[in-house]
Amino acid sequence: MTATFRPSMLVDKLTAAWPPEKWNGVTVLVAVSGGADSIALARGLLEIRGPGEGRIVLGHYNHRLRGAESDADQAFVEQLGENLRLEVMVGARGGEGETRRGGDGEKGASEASLRSLRYEFLAQAASRCGTRFVVTAHTADDQVETVLMNILRGTGLAGLAGIPRARQLTAAATLIRPLLAVSRAEVLNYLRQLNQPFRQDSSNASSDFTRNRIRHELFPLLEREFNPQVREAIARLSRLAGEADDEISGLASDLLHTHVRRTMGGVDIPITALVQLSDYMARSLLRAAWRWQGWPEQEMGLDEWDALLALARDAATPPRMFPGGIRGERADNVVRLTRP
Repeated sequence: MTATFRPSMLVDKLTAAWPPEKWNGVTVLVAVSGGADSIALARGLLEIRGPGEGRIVLGHYNHRLRGAESDADQAFVEQLGENLRLEVMVGARGGEGETRRGGDGEKGASEASLRSLRYEFLAQAASRCGTRFVVTAHTADDQVETVLMNILRGTGLAGLAGIPRARQLTAAATLIRPLLAVSRAEVLNYLRQLNQPFRQDSSNASSDFTRNRIRHELFPLLEREFNPQVREAIARLSRLAGEADDEISGLASDLLHTHVRRTMGGVDIPITALVQLSDYMARSLLRAAWRWQGWPEQEMGLDEWDALLALARDAATPPRMFPGGIRGERADNVVRLTRP
């Protein structure tokens, strides 16, 4: 059965997810790769923007991984900005002020390292243009792909919840993802209605990236052999997991502000508070304290959180170094976390 799209479907969902009265008086930085999703986001925001003193700025990061094709993407976004009378801020891999990372050659760049470079650029661009909001074009399809990828890697409730709708990017700027309820099919239909061209990234067809294999190989297999509505099923799981995670995060936040004390270079968490909690809630409190400090979580898996919890559960547990250079130790009836 062929899906039926209304002309305003994407615009309606975008307006509901991020009403323009919340942002049309401030500067908004829109991450634009040149692909369909980000072009639709930029056009949609322009369409729903009401009167106000704010402005929309396009931010493009050139990874320089595909030679002339990458440069053509940049030129396309710059031309789009000119056509729409929008400022364009451009960053490039290896550019001035950028931190270089090992293993980021054309064939060796990982999905995580490329994503880190993009967000580093967006944070710097947000500071330069004084924006309060940075907006990215993650869609409903990206959401279900992320959740399935997390399941395959092994995940907890937060991983099942998938991509958060918002998070703090810098002290001054919030990252917003207002297209998480919009499907890729709705994006393409919207661009057809506008007669708006977009760039096709040839690397999206490469099997070198896990996400591409999930998109092009695993999902078609699951839809064909197991459940034609598998995407909808995963989306429901993600929504329910997100609701549960929000509730638990709220409880952990209350515990954080009741019990946890900031110290020079870290935090102290009373052992008496941790031992009264279930393992799950104790880990949630530790994670909340970790996030409170703004420490990196990417390499903190279940084994690391359990090792941190062991400091409260077992007095004989020795001090230990954790990812991000965080030292955890049991001292003075607290679990003390410090970053020298």
